[in-house]
Amino acid sequence: MTLLRPALVLVLALAAITGLAYPLAVTGLAQIALPDQANGSLIRDAAGQVVGSRLIGQAFSRDGYLHPRGSAAGQAGYDATASSGTNLGPMDPRLIARVAKDATALARSQALESAQGSGTASIAPDAVEWSGSGLDPDVSPANAAAQAPRIAAARRLPLATVTEVIAAHTEGPALGFLGQPRVNVLAVNLALDALHPPGASPERRS
Repeated sequence: MTLLRPALVLVLALAAITGLAYPLAVTGLAQIALPDQANGSLIRDAAGQVVGSRLIGQAFSRDGYLHPRGSAAGQAGYDATASSGTNLGPMDPRLIARVAKDATALARSQALESAQGSGTASIAPDAVEWSGSGLDPDVSPANAAAQAPRIAAARRLPLATVTEVIAAHTEGPALGFLGQPRVNVLAVNLALDALHPPGASPERRS
């Protein structure tokens, strides 16, 4: 009995410190120092409505939008509650067949655009390689540039205008040396909508 009281006091004290005081202190500091990041790096449209996060990819399939990397997260992809990749090895026939199919489709599309005087002949690796999380919100500048002619044609905008929008939302490596340059898909599509509103709202899956 002599050890029961101090043991209970210690358990309650540690529970109060680690389970209440510390989380509240960290949350409070985060809201003061980094409120945007602490609240999920949310992106809002022109009306102030939350339309997504800079950290979570969404599905865009219409020709007038920048398309994200493919996703195997959840039944329809881009499911933030089921983040995952295909888990297929590099020699798996299913992965090889899927990449070959996607590459062929992109090559045909870009060949058509090149024939029209606006496309490119190269395919960015991330255009056919899906991310490990299935929620990658960014694409490479090369991937975005290859999609610019399609977007410009669908929106009836000059290619230079679409290229400028993509360039304005291209970020360099973190701290100047961590990672690769990237383009946030949702940010570009919202900027395109603000510049030239489509006839219908974007196709997105949260």
